Amino acid sequence: MLEKWQKWAQHLKAETIALYLAYRHPRTPFYAKILVAILLAYAFSPIDLIPDFIPILGYLDDLLLLPLGIALALYFIPEDVMDECRKQSQELTQRPINYWMVAIILALWTIAIVVFVRFLYLWFIPETP
Repeated sequence: MLEKWQKWAQHLKAETIALYLAYRHPRTPFYAKILVAILLAYAFSPIDLIPDFIPILGYLDDLLLLPLGIALALYFIPEDVMDECRKQSQELTQRPINYWMVAIILALWTIAIVVFVRFLYLWFIPETP
């Protein structure tokens, strides 16, 4: 069961990268690019049509609208463009992970969070004499 979910997650990651590559492809029609941009904006937007705190219905828009939008975008993008982008996506996802870069990025994020928390602490906690 876990392997099935892992394969599905890898496929979803590859398809997402392929969709992004298709968005940037010069032969992708303008209306498909607009649709992909709207889908990405909606997916990453904190504002939903149905707020997520509403039980069951809150996630229904994410589970229905996004896959339907992706299917519609895939319908509008020419098949040869999507095949080319899927191949590029597979190449990108098959690359080995550069653990040094992962460590550097994690260190930078950790430093940024520490500096931010320190700033908030100094801002909201007045100094006592």
